[in-house]
Amino acid sequence: MRKLLAGLLSATMVFTLAGCGSSKDHLDAIQDKGEITIGLEGDWQPFSYHDKDDQLIGVDVEVAKNIAKKLGVKANIVEGKWDGLLTGLSTGTYDLVINGVDITKEREKKFDFSTPYAYDHTVLVVRNDNTTITSFDDLKGKTTANSIGSTYMELGEDYGATVKGVDDLTKCMDLVKSGGVDATINAATSINDYLQTTKDSSFKIVDQSKESTPYAIPMVKGDDNTSLKKAVNKALKELKEDGTLSKISIKYFGEDLTKE
Repeated sequence: MRKLLAGLLSATMVFTLAGCGSSKDHLDAIQDKGEITIGLEGDWQPFSYHDKDDQLIGVDVEVAKNIAKKLGVKANIVEGKWDGLLTGLSTGTYDLVINGVDITKEREKKFDFSTPYAYDHTVLVVRNDNTTITSFDDLKGKTTANSIGSTYMELGEDYGATVKGVDDLTKCMDLVKSGGVDATINAATSINDYLQTTKDSSFKIVDQSKESTPYAIPMVKGDDNTSLKKAVNKALKELKEDGTLSKISIKYFGEDLTKE
């Protein structure tokens, strides 16, 4: 009986060890495939957007391509709505999401984050003739428009505003301009880019966060992603040291935002 049990135990151990050996590390799988799938919005200027020739460009697009190059694979960039990007990361639709993602305690429960590749501030925007909102504290009882599932949406709610969820920044600004909402909250870089690009003088920035927001790259938690995280951080370190990240930042933000 003991020999039988010992034999079964040995067989079980062999199968268990074989199973462990067959599970592939995420980075190995990406490099074997020769391609890394990266999710981003594609309509959030200057992070990712289409130029006049319909080419996808922007800070996150160039960061994504440079990281893929460092990993020795092709970047398969897939556009999607913001409220589905992190879900897609969780389900394996994307290997990475590079979309100006800021680190929050709630997100850290599900994802590991790379070292930051840029820093930004959050601003509050109203219509030029608005005299009732001069700071974030004035949002209580007011209405804002923000991207669904964004930290800007959460911030509006934290300040007591009723938030209307929309798909992108343009819709947010349209609602503010038409009087559909009182304000919107977004990244300073995006708002400044929007105002410079559209030359629309209907808006004003009335407040800005004191602390900067770091942008980092989320990855699903787990041992099989440990080497991927190390490789992404190594790539970002090299891109920062050789000046690539600074050049990308200046090209699209108009200034170097790679330092806190």
